[in-house]
Amino acid sequence: MNLFKNYQKKISLFLNVLKKDNLIEYPDNIKKITVELPPKATEADISCNAAMILSKSNNMSPLDLGLILKKKLLNYFNEFERIEVSKHGFLNIKFGIFFWEKFLLNVIENKISYGSNNENVKRYNLEFVSANPTGPLHVGHCRGAVLGDALTNLLKFNGNTVTKEYYVNDSGGQIKNFINSVYYRIIEIIEKKKFPLEKDLYPGDYIVSIAKEIIKNKIIKDYSNFDKISNILTKEALKISMKLIQDNLKMLGITHDNFVYESELILSDAVHKTIKNLEKDNYVYKGRLEAPKGELNKDWKSRDQLIFNSTKFGDDTDRALQKNDGSWTYFASDIAYHGNKINRNFDVLINILGADHSGYIKRIAAATKAISKNKTNLICKVSQLVKLFKNGKPFKMSKRKGDYITVEDLIKEVGKDSVRFMMLSRSNDVELDFDFQKVSEKSKENPVFYVQYAYARISSIFKSINIKVDDNITVENKKFILNKYEIEILKKISEWPRCVDLASTKLEPHRISFYLYDLVSLFHSYWSLGNENKEYRFTSDNGELNKTRLMLLQSLAIVIKNGLSILGVSAPSTM
Repeated sequence: MNLFKNYQKKISLFLNVLKKDNLIEYPDNIKKITVELPPKATEADISCNAAMILSKSNNMSPLDLGLILKKKLLNYFNEFERIEVSKHGFLNIKFGIFFWEKFLLNVIENKISYGSNNENVKRYNLEFVSANPTGPLHVGHCRGAVLGDALTNLLKFNGNTVTKEYYVNDSGGQIKNFINSVYYRIIEIIEKKKFPLEKDLYPGDYIVSIAKEIIKNKIIKDYSNFDKISNILTKEALKISMKLIQDNLKMLGITHDNFVYESELILSDAVHKTIKNLEKDNYVYKGRLEAPKGELNKDWKSRDQLIFNSTKFGDDTDRALQKNDGSWTYFASDIAYHGNKINRNFDVLINILGADHSGYIKRIAAATKAISKNKTNLICKVSQLVKLFKNGKPFKMSKRKGDYITVEDLIKEVGKDSVRFMMLSRSNDVELDFDFQKVSEKSKENPVFYVQYAYARISSIFKSINIKVDDNITVENKKFILNKYEIEILKKISEWPRCVDLASTKLEPHRISFYLYDLVSLFHSYWSLGNENKEYRFTSDNGELNKTRLMLLQSLAIVIKNGLSILGVSAPSTM
């Protein structure tokens, strides 16, 4: 139940009733009536702009119209305790106590579904990580991985169907360099020949581990001729590398539903078929491209080639589809992959891209429009860089697995929950500072601790009185009483569906992290009041229970657990 959307509809319907009774003018083409959060200094629960929007149509000042609407609304809505009208015509509405009782019961009754919105459900394909299978995941992959997984949880929470997909780039130059690296490590182990110091090779210790595993498996008997064994060596090395990546993802609590391999698209002739279809629609032509910006003219050789008319769909330049040797470009394979997605009839395609791929968005969006004839919606979210800090200084962890910091090292340092929460503590489109000292603190400065500690505190209260958090608690109407601090907490709980709605619409799961921190801040502050004044304690010394307060705690626990579940973070009952 989204309180704000609910009353937006109710007030709009009521205005139509007034219109039919010829009491106000309410034009059909009028700007939308909204119900939002009231200003912080206002003692109200919701704020409506109806008087301001309708003042001109009714030839009245917003304030005068607001005073008329105030009287009508108070007569019609019994749950409205009072309405203050601002000079600009905003109707600042305060609910009565029995509204909050009904609301609280609704939250507890709905439990894990409270805040979800099953309207307009869709089928999503969400592609994320898709790191080249040339080694373990590093911190740069970590943020996009967590973003994609949390976004999946958020969309599923609202009833959508989501396929989590990984596109495996198992063809091209980097794969050749990777396989060569594995081969040289095998020769180093078997024949004691020194590993070559070539810039294109992968020097990390994990290559040694892959080489040892291939030797141990004994699938390949003779390593004397690379050309003869290159296919089987590639298959085995990629299988082990992908297992390593999947193990890294499992440490983050992430599993993908589907893996699509570039090599299989090429072998099935999907690239050629997709390009042919684009040719039929006159979106592909033979021609010459100008040198890319920044290229020196002496290094650029203009040549006849197959080109996708990307500018027709909003790109900055047309794009090459074939290399000098006639093989397909990475972009051509990616076009075929997105054609494959489109053929699977998803409503929405979402790609989570790394910071170094932001320039790739226009071309792949253009290709998707061309293939689907503008019917398929592709959304690209860029996951910006993560900078690691410790004691206020840039932090470099062990690089024993290569020339980068691995996801495995990061998780071992601070734990899965801290990694996931902190990766979602800022919007994905801005750089993130990951401070090891902060995530190790047991204080308000550590947001993941602060949120989890709130849930543990609530659990401890119920444990101390031998009641389960989800036990049924009833309160007589006359004994249902809330003080101003409890109403503030309940108001924040009422914002949860709105938060979920905004996060889903904008595809921004970091909004969940922000909301949870604000919510538990109110709870912890109230807890501190109880330390100073017995009146505000959740349990009394004489064993008498404040059932209203316990119900409030139940609703708090529901929202915190739902929010942490979306983020993929645990809700511990003890800490």
